[in-house]
Amino acid sequence: MASWAGMPTPSSPPDDAVHSETFLRSLMRRQLSLSTACAATFLVVLLGLPLLNYFLPDLMATRVAGFTLTWLILGVLFFPFVWIISWTFIKRSIALEEDEVNSVKR
Repeated sequence: MASWAGMPTPSSPPDDAVHSETFLRSLMRRQLSLSTACAATFLVVLLGLPLLNYFLPDLMATRVAGFTLTWLILGVLFFPFVWIISWTFIKRSIALEEDEVNSVKR
């Protein structure tokens, strides 16, 4: 089989289950669930801060380490939280891929 540039494209052997449609669908479905969970966690925190400010203004105005609790969460803790979500997503995504490959190889 040749590509548009005249270079041959690699083709997988017919028994290559790792590149099968079933394998890819299963992996994509599991990664979609992981993505949805990470996005939902992010949205809860993102939308939770304004809701906390609205419903608990006295608590959020409390001073902690020279900041109001609102600014501590928004300015100091928010970015590490996003990094943790990202790190978790990457680690679990790699684990999902390895798990799928191992299940196909068995």
